[in-house]
This record gives sequence, C-alpha cells and structure tokens, in this order.
Amino acid sequence: MTLGKPVQRTNLIEQVTEQLRSEICSGRWKVGEKIPTEPHLCEFTGTGRNTVREAVQALVHTGMLERRQGSGTYVLATSHVTGTLGKYFATAHERDVLELRQALDVTAAVLAARRRTPDDVARLEQLLAERNRLFAGSDIDAAVTADVALHRAIVEASHNAVYLEFYDSLLPSIRRTIDRHVRVTGLGFEPEHTTLVAAVIAGDEDATVEAAQGLFAELTD
Repeated sequence: MTLGKPVQRTNLIEQVTEQLRSEICSGRWKVGEKIPTEPHLCEFTGTGRNTVREAVQALVHTGMLERRQGSGTYVLATSHVTGTLGKYFATAHERDVLELRQALDVTAAVLAARRRTPDDVARLEQLLAERNRLFAGSDIDAAVTADVALHRAIVEASHNAVYLEFYDSLLPSIRRTIDRHVRVTGLGFEPEHTTLVAAVIAGDEDATVEAAQGLFAELTD
C-alpha cells in the first residue's frame, strides 16, 4: 500500500486558520465577542497549542482578531477587507474617525428607527440595560465593550449590510476612543444612550436624529 504524504506543518496551520476564519465569517463568533480559550480551540480543532497560536496570530495579522492583554482574543472583523480598513483607521487622526463615525451612527440610527424588527428591539433593550448596569460599576473594560456592542447593534438594526461592514472596520478605533474618553472623564452618558435607544425603538426618526446628534455633541465637548 502506498502511503500518502504526511501533512506538513504549514498546511496544518493553514487548515486551522481557515477553520477559525469560517467560525467568524459564519457569524458563530460575532464581532465584539471573545473567541474560545486556547485549550478549547485545541479541542475544537484537534491540534496542539503551537498550531492554534499560529493560526490565531495569522487572523490577528489580517485584522480579523485582536488580542487584549489580560482579557483574551476578540473578533474585530468578518472579512479581510474589513480587517484591512481597520488597520488603516487605527492610524487615522482621532478627530477624523469621530467625524466619520458620527455620520455613520446618525444615518444608521435613522434607518434602524425605520426598519427595526421585534428581534432588534429586544436586543437593543437587553444591550442598553447591560451597558447602563456596567457603567454603574467599576469594570471600565466591560462597560466599554457593552457600549460598543450597543452602538453596533443599532447599526445592525439598520439592515444595511454595507454600513455594518464599514462600521465593523471602525470598531477597534471606536473602542479605543470610547475607552480613553471614559477613563479621562468618568462619564457614561447613560441618559443620552437611553434616549437614543428609546427613539429608535419608537420608530421616531426626528427624535432619533436629535438624540444621536446630541450624544455626539456631548462626546466631542
């Protein structure tokens, strides 16, 4: 019997990288969420720690994943295109990113007020409650993560796939800006976020514009 060629290490890493990428692209690991721990990934892929580490690093390099010291590895993007844009925005001027985000957030919020579904409403209510609960505590990292998840959910409720893809490319920069602002000011803007979500849920487009613009006016003061 003729034996096949043994699987080369580089090919194995590529296979595992593709397996992890598939979990991200399918939405099973969502943007903003932490991926399973290294031991779980070893069990999931049936490979060793070194292979898993190199596969994860490959996706970090593309911008699809981000390692956070002491916290874990998180999904940043669902495609290489989004990851590439994210790298570009990471070096952009903070003011420029904030202005771009304002345009996206306000328009997406209006679309969300127009198109939100009952599932969107339930998710927004859940994320808002979680966000405000965390901002009342002392875990800034968790609070910022919840804040980013809420804003992304509003964009997702716009049901515009292009907006969401582009917004995802901004998420690392958005998170850094929010984190820095919260640590400097100590402010969480709970009432402003509550007003914005209420307007979106009510389907009141005028109130949504006013609330979104008002929130950004507070953030840029």
